[in-house]
Amino acid sequence: AAVVLKRLSDAQKDGDRIYALISSVAGSSDGRALGLTAPRKEGQKRALKRAYDRARVTPRDIGLVEAHGTGTVVGDRTELTALTEVFESNHDLDQSCTLGSVKSMIGHTKCAAGMAGLIKVTMALYHRVRPPTLHLTSPNPAYDAQSSPFCFERSPRPWIHVNGKRVAGVSAFGFGGTNFHAVLKE
Repeated sequence: AAVVLKRLSDAQKDGDRIYALISSVAGSSDGRALGLTAPRKEGQKRALKRAYDRARVTPRDIGLVEAHGTGTVVGDRTELTALTEVFESNHDLDQSCTLGSVKSMIGHTKCAAGMAGLIKVTMALYHRVRPPTLHLTSPNPAYDAQSSPFCFERSPRPWIHVNGKRVAGVSAFGFGGTNFHAVLKE
């Protein structure tokens, strides 16, 4: 996967098609953990909060989160818990934020997982569509449909903007507790 990044002013001057704007990127480390494959929600929450602060948005502004979505019980539970804790303190619990992972569409791409998620969200913003999470028959047991700020789309649907803007988050959480989260805007 590849993307071309330019300053907005340069892209406009060159007459380029602009698919999305990267508003911020932030990272963190899990620090000391149980091992290379044991993620910690504290590190993930730090990356999320840093990205939202740098982009000057709150979770209330986010309409779509592209989760890293490892497909493992522990990894998905940790990520869902971190996301929920960050969002529930700033978000109406009305399931207004779509949660998904490109892995449900194409499988795990290993090193390119973050790039695949970035491209998916970029295209969702450009086309103003909330993409579905395919093949989801039963969410992780940590997902509580009654209290979660997140929903899963079963089919593509129009992305109606909130407060005049469409904003999304993309997570890429790596082996050994390296956590990155990007905020993209329409």
